[in-house]
Parts: sequence; structure tokens; C-alpha cells
Amino acid sequence: MHAVGVDIGGTKIAAGVVDEDGELLESTIRPTSAQEPELIEEAVADAVAELRQRYVIGAVGVAAAGFVDPGRCIVRFAPNIAWREHPLGEILAQRLGLPVVVENDANAAGWAEFRFGAAQEVADMAMLTVGTGLGGAIVVDGQLLRGAAGAGGEVGHMRVVPNGRACGCGHDGCWETYASGTALVRETKAALTIEPERAERLLAIAGKAKKVTGPHVTQAAQEGDPLSIQMLADLGRWLGAGMAALSAVLDPAVYVIGGGVGAAGDLLLGPAREELDAQLFARGHRELPEIRLATLGNDAGIVGAADLARLPR
Repeated sequence: MHAVGVDIGGTKIAAGVVDEDGELLESTIRPTSAQEPELIEEAVADAVAELRQRYVIGAVGVAAAGFVDPGRCIVRFAPNIAWREHPLGEILAQRLGLPVVVENDANAAGWAEFRFGAAQEVADMAMLTVGTGLGGAIVVDGQLLRGAAGAGGEVGHMRVVPNGRACGCGHDGCWETYASGTALVRETKAALTIEPERAERLLAIAGKAKKVTGPHVTQAAQEGDPLSIQMLADLGRWLGAGMAALSAVLDPAVYVIGGGVGAAGDLLLGPAREELDAQLFARGHRELPEIRLATLGNDAGIVGAADLARLPR
């Protein structure tokens, strides 16, 4: 059965037809505004209608940032769109005349990597999406972990440093305040004020310290910039330490790293593996979890949402 997956972002939606092998057959994009949530629903309906002109569609899966109820219908809270206890699945199902399920966007991407991507041969995995924050998706014994309230997998808000850095969630010391693209840029800018002589290549790429971005740091590190290499290593160590803590509870066989920072490759993953190995509980009596880069890129949300739409509720 073909299904449509829809990935709702802050400025656009992307929708695509996905077959049972996880192949994205066709996709389409619609611009949207987070300030006009009702128009997002119209854009989703329009995109699905376009795709149905050429394919027989059996179900629709929608990936959206925020908390989704365990029934996969209600968006309980969305950080960037004014949805609060919003029955998005029911609204879209009525408009489309098709079964619709709603899933957290990180869960959808993680499910895609589990089913068709970097972790498809294992039964237990965790995906970490390193971006503005730190998103997560967890699969245990072949099942996506959603939790009692649908808020499972929010690993970026594990508290790793008591009384640590303030987080946008309202708490402090959350993992994502130390292990995210935002943290990488913040720490790099701070280091530049102290050791600019170690970042000549980085400053040449960015122009000014205040204009430094995550991709700038990655590029400079790949070109041998000492400070950028150190900053990526620090980020990797924070990721590895958190993975070790997760492993004590979940024991995944594979960690999949998604997000743009993955372009740093072993400059990031090497220190992450070293820290995971150093901090892993009972490491002398178990295999070290593998750390792999995500393989599906920006299509993961679409592919995962579509595949989840085919599963029984």
C-alpha cells in the first residue's frame, strides 16, 4: 500500500508518496507560516490531493514537532505552531477521507532510519538529531517508544548537569544545552574571545566571530583549524557521555546521529565513541554500541511518517 508522509516545518510542508519498501516515489512542497496554523492544514490537504492524482493512497502520516498523544491523533503541544490539544489527525482525516496518523517529527525520522536506513538490521536503536536542540527517537524490541503521555524519546531534556545552563524548556542543565548545534556555536564564539590565534581558518571562513555558524566550524575543522577541531571534539564528548547514560537504561545496539553536524564525520564521532566507551556501564562485559550517521537525510520525516501510517493504531 502506498502512503503519503507529510513533514511539517516552520516555513513549509513537504509531502511525498512512499511505497512499502521505504522508497520515496514523488514529493511536493508547500510554503506555510507557523503564525497561520489553519493554513497549514489547507496546505497538507492540497499537497495530498495533488499526489492522489497519480497514486492510489491508503493512508497519510503527518510528522510535526511537539508532543503527540499516544493515539497518534492529537497534537498536545507544538513549540512553533499555535497547536494546543489540537485534533490534527481527526481534522485531516475528515478533509481527506483517508486514515491519518500524527507522529512527533523526531520519532518519524528515527523510525525511518530503523526501518529503511542506518539501523535497519537491529531491534534496539536510538536516534539523536543534533540541530538547534537535541531531538531523539527510541526503538525498543522493534517498537517505537512513545511513553504513557506520548512524550517519550525527548532525550535532549535529560538533566545532565544539576544547576547547569538554562534551557528553553524552562529547566536547567538539559543535555541539549551542551550537545547541540546551538551549544557548538555558543562555545566556539566564547573560545574565540580567548584564543582567536587558534582559529585563523575559522575566522577567514566566517568573517567575524559573531557570524560563526555550525557549518563554518565543521568546514574549518576539516581544513585543520585547531580551535574548530577542539570544539567538535567537545561536542562529541558531550554526546558520548549522554549516550552512556542512555545505554544504562535502554541498551541500544546502535546510535544513529542525524542533523547537519553529522557532516563533521569522525571529527565528531571519534570523540563520541571514546567517551561512550569510557563511561559505558559494564563495558568489559558487553559490546560497545555502534555510532552511525543517518542515511536518509531530509527525507526521513516523510518516509517514517508514511510507514507509521500503515501500522495499526
